[in-house]
Amino acid sequence: MRTALKYITVVCLFLSGATLFGQDNLFQKNEAPKFIVRGSVIESDTRNPIPNVNIEVNGGAYTTTDAFGDFRIQARKGDELTIRHKDFETVVYIIRSEERIKVEVEPNDEDASYSKLKSYSSSSKTESFNAFIDSAEVYLKTDFKKSIQFVADALVESSSTKENGEAYEVLGDIYMYWKQYDLAVSNYRISLQNRKANLVYLKLADAYKQNKNYQESLETFNSIDKKRLSNWQLTGLYEGLGDVHFLTKSYELAIESFQEGLKVARQHLITPKVTDFNSKIAQVYSAMGQRSKAESFFNISMKSANTENKKRAVEEKLKVADFKSETNDYSDEIELRIEALTTISEIESQAELANESPLTPQKQNYKIGNAYASQNDLGNAIQYLEKSISEAGAKKDLIVKKDATRKLSEVYRDAGQFDKALIAYQNYVDLVDTLYALKEQEISQATRFSKEITSKQNRILSLEGERELSESKYQLTVEQSKRQKLIIYSLIGGVLLLLVAAFLMFKYIKQQRFANNLLALKSLRSQMNPHFIFNALNSVNSFIASNDERTANKYLTDFSMLMRAVLENSEEDFIPLEKEIELLQLYTKLEHFRFKDKFDYKIHVDESIAIQEFVIPPMLLQPYIENAVWHGLRYKKSKGRLEIIIVQTDSDEIKITITDDGIGRTKSKALKTANQQKQNSKGMGNIKKRVSILNDMYKDKVDVHIEDFTGEEDTGTKVVVTLKKD
Repeated sequence: MRTALKYITVVCLFLSGATLFGQDNLFQKNEAPKFIVRGSVIESDTRNPIPNVNIEVNGGAYTTTDAFGDFRIQARKGDELTIRHKDFETVVYIIRSEERIKVEVEPNDEDASYSKLKSYSSSSKTESFNAFIDSAEVYLKTDFKKSIQFVADALVESSSTKENGEAYEVLGDIYMYWKQYDLAVSNYRISLQNRKANLVYLKLADAYKQNKNYQESLETFNSIDKKRLSNWQLTGLYEGLGDVHFLTKSYELAIESFQEGLKVARQHLITPKVTDFNSKIAQVYSAMGQRSKAESFFNISMKSANTENKKRAVEEKLKVADFKSETNDYSDEIELRIEALTTISEIESQAELANESPLTPQKQNYKIGNAYASQNDLGNAIQYLEKSISEAGAKKDLIVKKDATRKLSEVYRDAGQFDKALIAYQNYVDLVDTLYALKEQEISQATRFSKEITSKQNRILSLEGERELSESKYQLTVEQSKRQKLIIYSLIGGVLLLLVAAFLMFKYIKQQRFANNLLALKSLRSQMNPHFIFNALNSVNSFIASNDERTANKYLTDFSMLMRAVLENSEEDFIPLEKEIELLQLYTKLEHFRFKDKFDYKIHVDESIAIQEFVIPPMLLQPYIENAVWHGLRYKKSKGRLEIIIVQTDSDEIKITITDDGIGRTKSKALKTANQQKQNSKGMGNIKKRVSILNDMYKDKVDVHIEDFTGEEDTGTKVVVTLKKD
């Protein structure tokens, strides 16, 4: 992915028939119908797709581009579409229609001009495919024949499984809209065979639900990886699961799913879904007979709906009115429906409501009349029922007119107005006959519609069969090239095997080297211990030689304690710093015991150091203290001083300083015999080897620096050991 970009352009592919989809001023912006906006984000020069680009609509919908650089998001006309990515400037675009958007990203190259970007050819088969798919979506809700034909044309132009998947998805959308749910299921499944997409899985699960394949719907919903869904899609998944559980009367599971969806909607401020989930939870509690809980959630859903547009608010108010009707709370029902009528008249002033809409005034007046009749308020019941009949007649809503006329006949009868009741009943019978004739026509039309759809589907499947035949011929053509590729791949495989063998050998050598280092460390430690013991026994021998038996016994007691600690730590590469300090204190005490008149000593450990957290190679510091005493301080004319200071210089580093003001290394070397020089060289050489091996194994854990003081007769020596934490 490139890191800097110069130009970003948005190319919108409009359709000549796009305005057929709807009028511009049906509703205000927040009341406009939603539609799917498709788009892609690509690099302008290489045409490579850019995945994982953030796509967001100001209304709350969010998604990302897939591996092909494509995205789809639900939006309304006038919404702001924001396209963000860490590697290019943010793009903000105002949605104008149901369009296809292409974002082309140009690299930060002074030689790459804007005109080169604009001259990109749009006459490819892909552009034709996109045009047919867009046309199919335009006619989806108005002319299923044209819509399906455009899908068939798109399949002819399709040049990839990705495009096949998109075409069959749109075909599934067409069948879903026209309530051919079994065909929708078939086409969504074909789409998924061509291209896996979470959105299509959600659509397939919904199609199963509408076709009453409830178990298949649940299996599909549960198979979707929730982590790969956008927040909006995730709420759709939980809503679908809850709906299926509700339809199968698994009320507890339904509430659980709706609650999960509500949690996501609240967290990401998806207000429409907050309203939906509260409303659906209320409906489940109502079905369970838990009226108080249902009422509580309905109240929340109404408050949430009031923050949206008027249409959404009145829809929720009418759901609550239906709930009041079920609980025989007719007064509240009447009040809610009368309030709703005022809002409905405002909505109707902007756009006429279809008779199928639950918001029509004829339906609400009919239900108000019903509620008054249930309260035995026959006067008001007659008034609202007559008003419903009048409005239904004007809008040719025969179903509502029939129901209202029948109810009016019953109310007249209960009021004792039998003449009017008889007239109303006769009108009801006439309406039933008219509706029966219309139903016969609808059944006949539905039969023809089903035949036409089946014919179209068979035509598309035949196209798919022809495509598969063409692909099989193509496979036969490329079979020979596959054999050639097989030889090449075999050679590549051989090279890979050699590389793997080389890697395994390198790993083995590295492990062997590590094992050799461990063995070398063990050997060096085994050499250090006799050297140390030999020097200590010399001290005991000197006490015995001077007939100081009591002092020798006391020295031997402390020496045995020191030897126990040394032997306990002899098998370890590292021991806690705390143990090493105890060993140093004991050893320095023994040396001072012997050379009291030669030096004083001080061991200072900074109290802020967590000495349990640091580790150190055992017997690392003892040789330096031994050298300071035996080769520096012992030969000093006046009484000397030995200091061991441990301080923390960083959160993961401490510094150990061993300082003496003895005669210094130069004078000490001059006083030694040839044999003494050899022994010292061997002891210090072991220490250097140990430090080198440990640093090689544990990445520069220990650092030792030795320097001489200058400017005085007795120069002295300073040893600085730096120790790092793991």
